Order: sequence, then structure tokens, then C-alpha cells
Amino acid sequence: MSSIAQRIANFTGSSPKAKLFAQSDDDVVIVSAVRSAITKAKKGGFKDTRPEEILSGVFRAAYTKAHLDPSLIEDIFVGNVLPPGGGASAARMAALHAGIPHTVPISTVNRQCSSGLNAVNIIATQIISGQIDIGIGAGVESMTFGYGARGRGLPHPDGITSENVAKEYKITRAAQDAFAAASYQKAAAAQKAGKFVDEIVPLTVTWVDPKTEKESTIVVDHDDGVRDGVTAESLGKLKPAFSKDGSTHAGKSPPSPVAGNASQISDGAAAVILARRSVAKRLGLPIVGKFVSAVAVGVPPRIMGVGPAFAIPRVLERTGLSVDDVDFFEINEAFASQALYSVQTVGIPLEKVNVHGGAIAMGHPLGCTGARQIATGLNIAKQTGAKVFVTSMCIGSGMGMAAVFVSEQ
Repeated sequence: MSSIAQRIANFTGSSPKAKLFAQSDDDVVIVSAVRSAITKAKKGGFKDTRPEEILSGVFRAAYTKAHLDPSLIEDIFVGNVLPPGGGASAARMAALHAGIPHTVPISTVNRQCSSGLNAVNIIATQIISGQIDIGIGAGVESMTFGYGARGRGLPHPDGITSENVAKEYKITRAAQDAFAAASYQKAAAAQKAGKFVDEIVPLTVTWVDPKTEKESTIVVDHDDGVRDGVTAESLGKLKPAFSKDGSTHAGKSPPSPVAGNASQISDGAAAVILARRSVAKRLGLPIVGKFVSAVAVGVPPRIMGVGPAFAIPRVLERTGLSVDDVDFFEINEAFASQALYSVQTVGIPLEKVNVHGGAIAMGHPLGCTGARQIATGLNIAKQTGAKVFVTSMCIGSGMGMAAVFVSEQ
């Protein structure tokens, strides 16, 4: 569209961005989006807490925050990548324990790192098609209990795909470390300023001291992987984790929940309650945002991390938007190499990316992340006055997913 035509469209309210703000009774709206804290696998606050317990607390907080009678929920989908003993059973236990009636069905979905977003997308699609009016899209992962199965059967282990992206697209170690350090610095600043408080559900859990084996009750209310004082220089001292001459590192030999330029392995859960606008209005539910569209794409498995570089343009094309139309982007930082490549390829200004830091600083509980990004995005939008945001992530085995949301806060 020419610049003159664009200005005319903006003036008349017919631009794609203007259309995002139009409201219809059939819109899919978000009435609640919350998450647990994200904690270090095997070391952090949830190391002794089963995933169904974390998810149960998040479920209860989500419907309570929206003042929603849980019996009105018509379906639930939960993203879960590493389910010990079968994810559907754990998810069902979590729902029942959270006070959701047995009449509400539930299912789990696994599309690797996009599972939480995929769950939200399924619920949104059900609302659009008229199957339901209210549902929950959620995600949970305990990498403490489930990490052992990660990577089996993959044609290219994720860490090696990071090295492939770095080498093929010339993403230097220095650039990766600078990107990772910025993630830590933004997250540390946001945590100090209390900017995560509104999106995090404090959960009371049992914690076992690894030295004394003494049990105690603690409240987990903050992301314990966030570290202050991380710099590109300090990251530059770490040895490569996946190949001797590589540029991807995780602090120690993987898997590692400590600082590096790769995402931390973590535990956590998030839930998003979606509803048809007309139903949300009739019930007096708080409308905080709108689901617009989501797409998934496939990419070569050996460079699986490039997924966002293909998924984001696809969802922008689907909605008629440009990068300039989007106020900020939540892009999962599986590895600094792939996140930085995706940002550069799509042409996103760095100041629009992961405003409060990303998975390198906070952690990446695989099934949770896609739902967590929505809770974080809506929180950022409320704090900054931003309206349009995109979430995206790469997906193990070679895929990418992205979605567009509008804040109505």
C-alpha cells in the first residue's frame, strides 16, 4: 500500500490495524491470563512440586480473578511436552483439585515449545466455530520431573540446531552474549520494580532442603532464575555447551538451569480463559484482551530455531499488519542465536522485543511458555498502554508459531 493510501486508510479507519480495534459480539476475548512463577528445574521453588499441583493453583487463580463460575467452563486444553505417566491424567487431576466440576472436559496437547499457545488457539477455534462459549487454554511443565525424555528421537538435538543457525547465518558469539545479557538485565530490572507481580500467582508448596532433607512450607511468588549483574563480558567467559568450537552455552554442561545464552530448564504453569464477547459481556466478566489470529509453520529440523522468522511474517500477512503496527513482541528465547536471527530477519527493532526479558533470563518450561507469554504480554500492555502485541516461538523438530493479540485494558 502506498504511503498516501496508507494515510487515507488510517484516517478513515479502514486500515488493518484500525480493524483490530473494532468489536463484535462474536470476538474471542480474554477474561483472565495468569501464570505461576517460573523456577529453576531441580533446584528452584517447585523442585518438589508435581506439575498437576502447579497447574491446579493456576487454574483456580484464573477463574477466581475473572469472577467466573467454574461450572460455566466448557472445555480445557493444556499444553504439556514432558508428561510423566500421561499428561491427560495429570491435567484432569489438576482441574478437579482446582474446584472445576467433573462435568468440564479436559485434554492435553503437545506441539513442543508452542504447546501452551496451541492450547489457547484450539480453545479460540472452538469458540469461533460455535462449539463452546468459554474455555481455558493453558500450559504446564515440570522439567524437574520430566526432563529425562527430552530430545529422544529428534533428528537434530536442539542445542546442535542452535549451533547450526549461528554458523549458517553468521550470528556471532559476541552478538548472542549481548542479546542474552540484555534479557537478564531487562528481567532483573522488571523484577526489582515489581512489574511481574500482577501476572504471577503466588503458590504455597512444600520444599525439601537438599542439604538437611528437612521439609518446609514456602510461598513461590517470583521467577528464581532471574539473575542481576549478568553482562556480555561475564557470559563471554562460559564454555560452549554443545560443541567444542560452538557459541551456545548454558553455564555448565547441559541440562543446566543457570545463566547462559540459552534458555533455562524450568518448572511452571500458565492459564488463559477465553470467551465469546457477547457471553463475557452478559456475565459481566472483565475483558482484558482479544485473540486475533495464530499460525504454525514448518521449517528445516536442522535449523529449527528459525521458526519465528517464518511464523511472524505469516501471521502478520494473515492479519494485514506490518511490523510497525505491532507495539511489542514476545519471542521465546530458546537460544540467543535463533531469537536474534529471527528478530533481525523480520526487521523488528530490539526495543520492541521481550520488554521484560525472556526465557534466557526467566526460564522456558516447555508446555507453559506459549500461555505464559500471553499473560506477560497483557501485563506489559496494561503497564505501558500498548495495544497490539505478537507472541512467537520456535518449536523442536522444526516448526514455528505466532499469534496476534489486542489489549483492551
